[in-house]
Amino acid sequence: MSSVVKDQSHSSDALRAPREVFTTSDGWRLSYYADSSHQGRPLVLIHSINAASSSFEMRPLFEHYRQSRPVYSLDLPGFGHSERRETGYSPERYAQAIAEFLDTVVREPADLIALSLSAEFAARAARDAPERFASLVLISPTGFGSQSLPRPSAARLISGLVKRPVLSQRIYDLVASRPSIRYFLGRSFVGRIPDEMVAYAHATSHQPGARHAPLTFLSTGLFSAEPMDRLYAKLGNLPVLAIADQDPYIDFARLPAFVAAHPSWRMLALAPHRGLPHWEKPGETFTALDDFWASGRLRNAA
Repeated sequence: MSSVVKDQSHSSDALRAPREVFTTSDGWRLSYYADSSHQGRPLVLIHSINAASSSFEMRPLFEHYRQSRPVYSLDLPGFGHSERRETGYSPERYAQAIAEFLDTVVREPADLIALSLSAEFAARAARDAPERFASLVLISPTGFGSQSLPRPSAARLISGLVKRPVLSQRIYDLVASRPSIRYFLGRSFVGRIPDEMVAYAHATSHQPGARHAPLTFLSTGLFSAEPMDRLYAKLGNLPVLAIADQDPYIDFARLPAFVAAHPSWRMLALAPHRGLPHWEKPGETFTALDDFWASGRLRNAA
């Protein structure tokens, strides 16, 4: 049985909001931020997966929508202030965390926004428990590229490397260094990277146990097989908006055809951005989201 308690830790927070902890049915302690001072349909935010992920990635969305509706942002297992075990990370684990969070904490159907690879986790949760979702927004979702991710040859190579403890630690130290964080974030921005984003990414990636989930990601263990057919196509009539323009790590070659074949889906580009439109095009992003939630009928755009 899941439970919720106040988070009494004194570490730096990603969001200027109350932070609490709930425990999943299988014992994972997961942290989340919440502002429920307004009435309305809940909004749940799910950050991406990388070496330095946390709820900080969703800050513009949280700060904007907390002014008008209940908003929650979950730190996924292995990231932010959530528990960082050595093992146990998988697509199923992340989908379960999202589903239990909705069931235990939010307790009513919610609009959910997921970023990048977390779109696959959210889709899996929505496929298995559609009653918990009012709508789904996927920002730069994985799984629609011209080639499957990860590519088999690269997957075998990376998986072999990260399974060697000393080498895997060195790999993580490199990708979590401040220059590396600035470089990879720089690829995701058209304009200037916010300095506070770099600082928080570096801080959260150097907490005890911070390497475990990212190394599972680097070993390709968090990708789902055939997500278009096995996850996204199984969402029935759930309203889904995909916001996709350019991304330095993935492409969206198959997304337009998929959207055209699924009436409950909409696609929108908010160019120019490279995967983080809520940071670089916040006004346009908020307008697109409001229109989608208000009508459920956004004109397809590319």
